[in-house]
Amino acid sequence: MQQAQEWTPKHNPWIICIPLMIAAFMFVLDETIANVALPYMAGSFSVSRQESTWILTSYLIASGIVIPSVDFFCKLMGRKNFFIFSVALFTISSFLCGIAHSLPMMVITRVLQGFGGGALLPLAQAITLEMWPVEKRAQSMALFGLVVVIAPIIGPVLGGWITTNWSWPYIYFINIPIGIGAIYLSKRLLEDPPYARKQENVQMDSMGFYMLIGWLTCMQIVLDKGNDADWFGSVWVCWLTFFAVLFMVIFFVIQIKKKDSLIDITVFKDGNFFFGTIVQVVMQGVLLASLAILPQFLQGLMGYDAYLSGLAMMPRGIGAMTTVVFIGTIGSKINAKLLVIIGLTLLSTSSFMLCHLNLHISTMNIAIPNFIMGIGMAMCMVPIITLSTMTLSKEQMTNASGVQNLLKNLGGAIGTSIVTTLISRKAQVHQNYLVDNLHMLNDNFIERVSAYQGVFSQFVDSISANYMSQTLLYKQMLQQANMGAFKDTFEFCAVSCVVIIPLVFLIKGIKKANNLKES
Repeated sequence: MQQAQEWTPKHNPWIICIPLMIAAFMFVLDETIANVALPYMAGSFSVSRQESTWILTSYLIASGIVIPSVDFFCKLMGRKNFFIFSVALFTISSFLCGIAHSLPMMVITRVLQGFGGGALLPLAQAITLEMWPVEKRAQSMALFGLVVVIAPIIGPVLGGWITTNWSWPYIYFINIPIGIGAIYLSKRLLEDPPYARKQENVQMDSMGFYMLIGWLTCMQIVLDKGNDADWFGSVWVCWLTFFAVLFMVIFFVIQIKKKDSLIDITVFKDGNFFFGTIVQVVMQGVLLASLAILPQFLQGLMGYDAYLSGLAMMPRGIGAMTTVVFIGTIGSKINAKLLVIIGLTLLSTSSFMLCHLNLHISTMNIAIPNFIMGIGMAMCMVPIITLSTMTLSKEQMTNASGVQNLLKNLGGAIGTSIVTTLISRKAQVHQNYLVDNLHMLNDNFIERVSAYQGVFSQFVDSISANYMSQTLLYKQMLQQANMGAFKDTFEFCAVSCVVIIPLVFLIKGIKKANNLKES
């Protein structure tokens, strides 16, 4: 135990971070880079847009299965070997994605890519945390936080630019040279500490692994497709939800009772890890939810194309990058809990600013809240990762990173599903209120119809002009109903950030945690 704690890497930790950050960046980037290219892929494979979403779902399911299994595979293969294997599998499957000529082949290759990429983020986080003492982890987590926050933001922009100027296969081909470089640097720079080397007679928790596959697969399908199927109004959603809950319960029972379990859930006995993980899960839900619905607003209601909507969201990345540099330089001199609280407040503020959007705004009205959201996200993400893991031993870090990233993935999926449902349901509510005003007893309605009819009458007969006028007003009503739904959804995100602030006060600060470890 003592030997494990005293281990230090041979190379400079900042140099070792290069392949780690490259690999983590590739994985996080591929979670969002394919979103804007889905219509092009659907056209290439001659399938509907709805069917093409399996390209995204398959990747999330596969990566979710691997993430909590990271600790087992590290014991089986050695952590360095498993990391290199994961990067290689991710790189090879990226090439296969690029040459896929049918939807089934694309889904299979995306599953392989998810299997390869799922381990990259938790391993990069665990190794980065281990290389520095607790008091210096804030600087290393600043770099890690930059990757986690920036990659999903620039994904749609990069994906839109590549798809528009080249073609969609190149969003996967760009991973090949980057992956080869990461493999080479990993072989040269990474090393296994004594507690992360290959172990003999490693037992596989087969039943737990199967239950994990069943749980995550059923749940991800329900979250992705449930809203389109009217949730529990659909029989298959009810059955899949039942099996997801059943498999989840069996999985955790096995993890509690079995000695050689797939994951070690005793890390949740650590208060910092428990409360810090909850905060990160909600933050991840807000981050991915806003990344999902803001482009819908810009493209569906404001008329932006995929590339321009991505550019409108770029200030979020600028704000995050600026804040990460700030935290990396003087963040260690500021109370970490205070940074998290300020960050959550900024996240909530930016979401409330988005609640006041309308259909006549300029791009600046989108850029400013996104810039503030980027500052808030980075200000939260960097210190909360440090706070949540600083009371854990280095031997626990790989397992804890896997568990934490699994829950963050689930938080992102649940958050995205919630806001998607809110938009569709709230749009119906607002439409129900607004449609009551579209009748011939409403003086404003009659006045507006007459004005439009006067314009259309210059080109068509009076009957057609009246029909076109009322149709135009109905479309405007639908736009306002959808606008109201987006406002309500951003308000939900804002409230979610405020609700978790009290949990931050339950987390021990860095100095107090260090004193406890020394005693």
